[in-house]
Amino acid sequence: MPGKKILYVEDNPDNRMLIRRVLMAEGYEVVEAHTAHDALEKIQSLVPDLILMDINMPDMDGYALTARIRKTPGFETLPIIAVTANVMRGDREKSLKAGADGYIQKPIDIDLLSQQIERFMARKQQ
Repeated sequence: MPGKKILYVEDNPDNRMLIRRVLMAEGYEVVEAHTAHDALEKIQSLVPDLILMDINMPDMDGYALTARIRKTPGFETLPIIAVTANVMRGDREKSLKAGADGYIQKPIDIDLLSQQIERFMARKQQ
């Protein structure tokens, strides 16, 4: 689904650069946010088609940010995918409980990333 806008919320610049390059090569428009506050501002102004949400951020974790987005009128069904190195038992469930639609483990398999994103966007259109 090239041409769609993805907001990537991630505090690590190396991760942002890698994912941006991969997704842009697939035709997606990628907007980055490096803090939760930055993400909240960009969500309002750009209305992305999907959010890739890092869980471990310094100002507000991805669980809290996801829950906050879900309470914002108009964004209740916006696809949010948790992207995290948290892979212990219960971490996936914690992401889903916070309001995420899916979960992608780090390190990200860049060969599968666009397929995973397309699958989540297709669910939104149903």
